[in-house]
Amino acid sequence: MFIGGLRALLLQSLHPLAMAAVAAHSGYRGDPWGRLQRTSTFLAVTTYGTADDAQQAVEHVRAVHEQVQGTTAAGERYHAVDPRLLGWVHVAEVDSFLCAHQRYGAHPLDAAGCDAYIADMARVAAALGVIDPPRDQAELADRLAAYRPELRSTQEAREAAHFILRHPPLPWIARAPYVVLAANAVSTLPLWARKPLRLPHLPGIEETCVRPAGHALTRTIRWAMAPSRPSPP
Repeated sequence: MFIGGLRALLLQSLHPLAMAAVAAHSGYRGDPWGRLQRTSTFLAVTTYGTADDAQQAVEHVRAVHEQVQGTTAAGERYHAVDPRLLGWVHVAEVDSFLCAHQRYGAHPLDAAGCDAYIADMARVAAALGVIDPPRDQAELADRLAAYRPELRSTQEAREAAHFILRHPPLPWIARAPYVVLAANAVSTLPLWARKPLRLPHLPGIEETCVRPAGHALTRTIRWAMAPSRPSPP
């Protein structure tokens, strides 16, 4: 979730309309962890909550999206309820979480499991207003490819990447593990997404240093967050 979430933010920033909406309305600079907590809560409720709780969470997000609209510096109009923008945010998120899980998860999914995850996420996307969200790996890959002509680097996207990766508001003790998570998030991005954001590609170093450090850190996080077991009587 940590690595996938960072990857999703970086990938989503490449859509100029989606990034303009985030920059103008999300307050990610002033309260980045609050925004992350709200997003995490939504994912948790729609994944593990009751159907009623999930529906309430969806309705709340849709109400927030109704208020998010404006015009980019280039004069392009955006509105967060636009199904096309919602679709981009959705596919970038699903692809990122699935990619991170397959590389760093304790139990990677087989092909059927990947398709099932994408299909489950499609139910939430449809409730939010996405039209015909992808429901398997082939559809997800096709949808990502279909968005690529719309993607480009903007000043807002580069500033967001710089803030997320280099200047997160964290105490010094948390900086080292965060750097490992961020480096691994970047390493999972395809080259076509890295270049516009001016993110490095370091073949050899990524395989021998970055990924092993990512595996070690995610194993440590899983161990630290595992539920405690009651002591035997």
